[in-house]
Amino acid sequence: MKKIVVTGGSGKAGRAVVRELLAHGYEVLNVDVAAPVEKLCPLLRADLTNYGEAVEVLAGAWGVVHMAAIPADNLFAPERTFRENTLSTFNVFQAAMLLKLQRVVWASSETTLGLPFAKVQPAVAPIDEAHYPFPESTYSLSKVVGETMAEQFARWSGVPVVGLRFSNVMEPHDYTGRFPTWQADPMVRKWNLWGYIDARDAAQSARLGLEAAITGSENFIIAAADTVMRMPNAELLAAVFPGTRLAPGTGANETLLGIGKARRLLGFAPKYSWRDAVAG
Repeated sequence: MKKIVVTGGSGKAGRAVVRELLAHGYEVLNVDVAAPVEKLCPLLRADLTNYGEAVEVLAGAWGVVHMAAIPADNLFAPERTFRENTLSTFNVFQAAMLLKLQRVVWASSETTLGLPFAKVQPAVAPIDEAHYPFPESTYSLSKVVGETMAEQFARWSGVPVVGLRFSNVMEPHDYTGRFPTWQADPMVRKWNLWGYIDARDAAQSARLGLEAAITGSENFIIAAADTVMRMPNAELLAAVFPGTRLAPGTGANETLLGIGKARRLLGFAPKYSWRDAVAG
């Protein structure tokens, strides 16, 4: 049984990762500053901006799924967001290399791609990993710095590092409560090309990041297979991003955050859609 440390395992996506790994036979340790709503595995409270604590919590682990971070730009001062996110990520990477862990998976972000697409609009959609980097906030800049660090740590150590550029993480209760309110106005969710990811599929991608035959540092867009809208993609782009071309063969409601690389290299296959929960 491989031991995996999940940092931020008390959060929305972190809880789903813990469940996914336990269901697949892993031993899991949740490292967080807060207790989870439901205790699924042992919890160790730690401040990952302290390097010594990062080393201590990763000792004896096979791998780490680093989910802990300030999750948005508007929660604290920009300086704090950037400092804590980059420092905690550095400490986890450095500790993983020191302790010779076999795999590092970590939460990057869709925001590295240029969200909310106000300054740089995609030439073609779906966008893919080549549409990078266009950070528009200190939060997204912290993730770009994290991806740069990941590339160098993987080069130095030979330990594979998998970055997951998660779209907006949703749970089942969000589908009936929130998604219907967006349908009348395509502008409401234009900021991330109408993307989302079910927390359970985010967790699937994290597990696959541990298991896939990856070398070096690789980053993947992780999104649901569809958009949050019933309006077809051609109409969405014409109304909101008229200069963005829809790639030939793109489905009417197919995600505009391309997940082809994740499908190919990770074997990622989203299972959950809001359409299964919302009638009409």
